[in-house]
Amino acid sequence: MDITELTVHELRDKLKNNELTASDITKAYVDKIGQTEKDVQAFITTLTDEALEQAKQIDEKREKGEITNELAGIPIGIKDNICTKGVRTTCASKMLENFISPYDATVMEKINQEHMISLGKLNMDEFAMGASTEYSYFKKTRNPRNLKTVPGGSSGGSAAAVAANMVPWALGSDTGGSIRQPASFCGVVGLKPTYGLVSRYGLVAFASSLDQIGPITKDVEDAAILLNVIAGHDEKDTTSIKTEKKDYTKALKNDVKGLKIGIPKEYFGEGINEEVKQKLEQAIEKYKELGAEIEEFSLDIADYALATYYIIACAEASSNLGRFDGIRYGYRTKNFTNLKELFKNSRSEGFGAEVKRRIILGTYVLSSGYYDAYYKKAQQVRTLVKKEFDKAFAKYDVLLTPTSPTVAFEIGTKSNNPLEMYLADICTVSVNIAGLPGISIPCGTDSKGMPIGMQLIGNHFAEDTILNVAYAYEQATK
Repeated sequence: MDITELTVHELRDKLKNNELTASDITKAYVDKIGQTEKDVQAFITTLTDEALEQAKQIDEKREKGEITNELAGIPIGIKDNICTKGVRTTCASKMLENFISPYDATVMEKINQEHMISLGKLNMDEFAMGASTEYSYFKKTRNPRNLKTVPGGSSGGSAAAVAANMVPWALGSDTGGSIRQPASFCGVVGLKPTYGLVSRYGLVAFASSLDQIGPITKDVEDAAILLNVIAGHDEKDTTSIKTEKKDYTKALKNDVKGLKIGIPKEYFGEGINEEVKQKLEQAIEKYKELGAEIEEFSLDIADYALATYYIIACAEASSNLGRFDGIRYGYRTKNFTNLKELFKNSRSEGFGAEVKRRIILGTYVLSSGYYDAYYKKAQQVRTLVKKEFDKAFAKYDVLLTPTSPTVAFEIGTKSNNPLEMYLADICTVSVNIAGLPGISIPCGTDSKGMPIGMQLIGNHFAEDTILNVAYAYEQATK
């Protein structure tokens, strides 16, 4: 038995039945990292020695009955924009290359309360800006399904580590598809929760009104289990919403009879790869077989979502990244003679090309004379996007779209063409604009064996619905 092939719920059951110890599980993953990391390049910082020591302590405490948590001793990987006390949190940027976080993000506190074991911090596009994990200052992560291709982004390290069995599950963050698109490219499950369901405290901000932390897992049940751990109101995050505590695993009823699934036709038009479309059509047929009601409809606002997203995201990035000035913390240039040079050179040397591009774009749309024409207009369109979705959810329980218009592309083919890279987000950004939950699950492979992802979008706080719909498909197709 290869321990690293197992899902978390299988590992949990084996721990419960004393078939495995935390040390057995952690050692298996540490060995796997040792074998695979040199090819996949998913980690920025590994914590393998610390993980083995922690596993030993958990086993001792479990034997004495001091620890009873079901997930105690289960390893996890963490995207490197989530603050972890005493550990480097770099956001894959030279700007934060040596930053050791003095505190834990709220999600890390929750993971520590469960006595889970962090195996390390995972690679990403710098400051979460990108769709391929090629914009990391440290390394380019590769897709374990084909090492010549990208794993997607910006949570590419998280998705690649799960797909390569280097971690059983991982945390990512999603601003415009950064959990779902890499999950699609790597053939794993990625869930972006409703905005406000999971605390953003301790997540290094890219675009504060869009960012959301979520799970990347091997199957839907694991996504529900990890969401149970990280969801919940947090007083330290003013955008965190008070909702009733749910057990998302109870939503996995494996029954979609009578459920209404809407298919927005704009997401199946021009630019969607034929093989992707074909697999999605087969998935739609499967839902019909399972008793769901399927209907095609028009989501008029879809065409404007990408432009709206990039205006809002860049404006907020420009504002959020203003704090990295070479004075308070982060990278400071040695090459300056006055304050202006200190600011300019620290930022010029500390940020990569894609981050600079977005800061410049964001500063432009917020500047005097352009604010009304761009930023204000984008916020008005955002309201229209939300209203369009409200209209759709008055009629349908779930919306079904491709996660990405294509499968994973080869490394280097789009990194010099920002516009083409931005188009990789076309199916996912509207979910963030409207603050909705979305999940990407694998729905087959193309003729070259590369994974294809299907996205299911739910109404606000309807994670239980999309998890159940995803689970039903997963169980029916295995």
